[in-house]
Amino acid sequence: MSNPTSAATQFQRINIIDALRGFALAGIVFTHMLENFIAAPVTPEVAEAMNPGMFDQIISGLTDFLFRGKFFALFSFLFGLSFYIQMDNGEKRGSYFGGRFLWRLVILFAIGFIHSMFYRGDILTLYALVGIFLIPFFKVNSKWILAFAALIFLGLGRYIVFYLTGGDPLFMAAELTPENPAIAEYIHVLQTGTFAEVAESNALQGNLWKAEFQFGVFNRGYLTLGFFLLGLLVGRMEYFKNYLTEKSFTKWLWIGGLLLMLVSFVGMAAIFASLGPNVNFKSWAPMFGLTFYDLMNLGMTAIIVSVFVILYKKKGAGSFLEKFIPYGKMALTNYVFQSIVGTFIFFGWGLGYITKIPSSIAFVIAIAVILAQMWLSKIWLNYFNYGPLEWVWRSATFFKWYPLKKRKG
Repeated sequence: MSNPTSAATQFQRINIIDALRGFALAGIVFTHMLENFIAAPVTPEVAEAMNPGMFDQIISGLTDFLFRGKFFALFSFLFGLSFYIQMDNGEKRGSYFGGRFLWRLVILFAIGFIHSMFYRGDILTLYALVGIFLIPFFKVNSKWILAFAALIFLGLGRYIVFYLTGGDPLFMAAELTPENPAIAEYIHVLQTGTFAEVAESNALQGNLWKAEFQFGVFNRGYLTLGFFLLGLLVGRMEYFKNYLTEKSFTKWLWIGGLLLMLVSFVGMAAIFASLGPNVNFKSWAPMFGLTFYDLMNLGMTAIIVSVFVILYKKKGAGSFLEKFIPYGKMALTNYVFQSIVGTFIFFGWGLGYITKIPSSIAFVIAIAVILAQMWLSKIWLNYFNYGPLEWVWRSATFFKWYPLKKRKG
């Protein structure tokens, strides 16, 4: 196993961050595969087709509990951490990186928009938009950043939107629920449409749906900023440079995460149990229930980070987790490529297996995609300095072609 402290030099990549990013991406692959890349609520008929047996229902339920909302959070946290590292490195070189980072976000938005033509659940465009608000926070005192992040996780964005709208949609004519006829129409497009028809649907309707999910009462976009800010704060702490000696913080991270997860789970369960089987999101009670759900995911994310760090320090487990380093170094390329592969498998313009593959088999396919991408990433980085999209992103950021192929010898 490589010496983790060797990565702590000024501008060198920190291996554990790349490994954690690769691990987060793997969790996202499981989530997307088991949802058949639909990225929308599904009708009961579609849900039954995807989970025809008890084992499929168990796999789907465990994936929802263990992966959905947690690995997106981890990926977002790492984006905020990377922002801090880039800005900090710029300052240490004697130059302000804020303007360059803003241009970097513009490029990311373009990559994300192309990606969204395949998969309407794309998060890159969201990162590009929300990431703009990171820039002014770079100079803000840590205690104010922490206070603002706490307000986000306590549901401030959700409560403001609900107060103004009463639970009505912000960007749509009707609520985005399984009963909405637009859901069945959309799935029909995925099942039978050409790539051009799917892309058109994603570009127009898809972005409205995404805006509703991100900035309506479901609060995901606001939470993204919250996780960005937590990543910025952890970057300031230089936790991942000093994780070998930061035993106390790691311990309290998993203890605090566990307590937050348990308390939030009880609060969420109590509220939604009192609302009955047909929850109407037109009252304050489900708003509080959703906030408990968000806090539960925050707690689980803290547990994932701390347990990952604990295992990474151990010889056997660390050697395994290091295998995620190349995967994480090429996270942008791998994120986009897994969507292209997944939509080809499921959508009608490809193999057309949407709703035809049980969740248990989709889970196995996800493992195969992850292992294949990890293997390809390792081989690619033996010969090249960057992943393909990472190279494009970096070169366009600095307006010069960086050497892609590694020099021999």
